[in-house]
Amino acid sequence: MPDSNQSNGTAAIFAALTFAAEAHNGQVRKGSRVPYLVHPLNVAKILLDHGCTDELAIAGLLHDTVEDTPVTLDEIRAIFGDGVARLVEFATEPERLWSWERRKEHTLKLLDDGDPTALLLSIADKLDNIRSIRSDLEMFGEKAWERFKRPRAKQRWYYDSLRRVFDARLVSSPGADLAAKFRAEVEAVFGTV
Repeated sequence: MPDSNQSNGTAAIFAALTFAAEAHNGQVRKGSRVPYLVHPLNVAKILLDHGCTDELAIAGLLHDTVEDTPVTLDEIRAIFGDGVARLVEFATEPERLWSWERRKEHTLKLLDDGDPTALLLSIADKLDNIRSIRSDLEMFGEKAWERFKRPRAKQRWYYDSLRRVFDARLVSSPGADLAAKFRAEVEAVFGTV
């Protein structure tokens, strides 16, 4: 007989999956035909594969809903609880009116000071993003950079800055394992840093 806590966690994960699917309905990944939902699914899978909590996996499924859809933090808090809402808030980039550079610098500062649990959500998100970049480069070559608001050099600065923060802050499992995977992907995309 399944553990009731495990069943409750699984039910909550599926509820978050349904919620994310509805919120991201019709959205695709930048410059592709891939449904956007693939990204939050990958983030949740990374977290679950590394033994993270159901709450963190749920936040992984929902991490872009506030940033990229009409969903509010209050809605997430009401449905999935304060812990998930705090994690989603941590992962949500600030004001879209800010420049790309200002938003990325804000993210790096947040990661420097943030709760280690929230860093696990962030590294899973960024790990899936860098894997997508590597895949696009394999398929399209240097044209893949045209999908981004900033050129390769700026992307390299950002991902290398992320790598330094994750290497410094995520020093025990599962964070250290994720940091090693992230470092390898950054090196595969940009070369040895």
